[in-house]
Order: sequence, then C-alpha cells, then structure tokens
Amino acid sequence: MASKATLQMEFLTDQNKKVHVNVPNPVQPIDNTAVENAMDLIVSKNIFTFSQGTIVKKVGASVIQSDTTSVG
Repeated sequence: MASKATLQMEFLTDQNKKVHVNVPNPVQPIDNTAVENAMDLIVSKNIFTFSQGTIVKKVGASVIQSDTTSVG
C-alpha cells in the first residue's frame, strides 16, 4: 500500500469563490507557521489568478492523506 499526502490551501477570490492550491508531498511534519506565511504571501503578492477571480483572502489549510492498494 502506498500512502500520499497533499497540502491543500484554500482561498477566497474577489468573486466570492473558493479556490485551492495543492502542494503534493509536503515536508513532514507540517510547519503551521510556514504554511500561514506562504498563504499570506500568496494573497499579498497576487501570485495566482484563477478563472474564479483573484485571491483576496486565505480560508484555511489541511493535509489530505490517501492510500492506494493495487488489486491483482
């Protein structure tokens, strides 16, 4: 069984839509302060633009774990 982690950062756009920025295989353990600082930088520098608008606010972040098992 293979296990994967993805850091998912959630933001709100100027069109009041939620968007996500995913980071595959983040360094473990997750440094909450570093994640907060990265999210603040993404918002302040307007690094990403989405079809749903421009990021204006951070909402939160989470780590998504997934396990894969081959069959057969």
